[in-house]
Amino acid sequence: MTGLVRHTVAWTASVGAKCFWLLLTAAVAMPFSLTASAHEVRPAYLSVEEHAPNEFSVLFKTPMRGDARLALSALFSGKVESLTPVVSHTTGNAMVQTWRIRALEPLAGQNVVIDGLRNTMTDALVRVQFADGNTWTTRLTPSEPSALIPAFQSGWGVFVTYVGQGIEHIALGFDHLLFVAALMLIVRDWRKLVKAITAFTVAHSITLTCATMGWLTLPSAPVETMIAISIVMVAAEVVRMQRGQVSFAITSPWIVAFAFGLLHGFGFAGALAELGLPQGDIPLALLAFNIGVELGQLAFITVLLSAVYCVRRLVTIPREAAITSAYAIGIVAAYWSVERLDAMFL
Repeated sequence: MTGLVRHTVAWTASVGAKCFWLLLTAAVAMPFSLTASAHEVRPAYLSVEEHAPNEFSVLFKTPMRGDARLALSALFSGKVESLTPVVSHTTGNAMVQTWRIRALEPLAGQNVVIDGLRNTMTDALVRVQFADGNTWTTRLTPSEPSALIPAFQSGWGVFVTYVGQGIEHIALGFDHLLFVAALMLIVRDWRKLVKAITAFTVAHSITLTCATMGWLTLPSAPVETMIAISIVMVAAEVVRMQRGQVSFAITSPWIVAFAFGLLHGFGFAGALAELGLPQGDIPLALLAFNIGVELGQLAFITVLLSAVYCVRRLVTIPREAAITSAYAIGIVAAYWSVERLDAMFL
């Protein structure tokens, strides 16, 4: 009787562990599958450049979903008159509007407002450049859709703004996060994990820098498609490893992480190009954005490792959990691959 009770308890714990892990895997994969794409929530971008005393050229880029554009508009608190009509055209997945304005009151000291931002889930990056070379960059959010334009911004202000943009990009860059998650399923030893993540970081930092500085560029659509395919490939390697098979990716994951990291760096560069860079502080903004990406990536890894640690303290994680997670990651990435391939040939 005692043996039967022990067997029943053990069986119940095993089933409970499997169910718990399956639910955890589904919870992790759900946001990725619901978003369908890695960069659905993209920031708006407002650039205001002074070319003559109190005369500015304005570029306002807003995200689009299909033929629909976010209902956003750029406003100033002081007296401003339009010198030219607004010219609109689409580029990729954004609507770009350009026009010229004259500030009847100094632009420095006015509030810039992105009207309609409160009703969205995205942010807006604002950059103002004066004729004397001074620039100001800030990030507006749905909770804070306006800011005061100062006459001068320190390098620290640029740094903080672009660190925040880097963190936000990796937090919403679900394809990059899924790649890291798949990589963590292959690498079980913490030393090898540090080596693989370091290789991935170094690689995407190289191509991010090269692409941002204009030394080496690749078209965005093929890059995004290959990023999705890279996730499928790594997920497949996880399944192979769980079946006892051996491959180059399993024995030398850091080399694979480096190779695919070069590809992911072009994806980060595309996002940074959409944000725009302050012309006088490009190296600083690039460094800050990269630091933000790394901070977000490390935070994601810490959350995953902490979750696994807590689960292991409660239940025994079944062997099937890794395979289930790999299939979940692979299915979402395969969907992205097909979706992006289809978009390339439309």
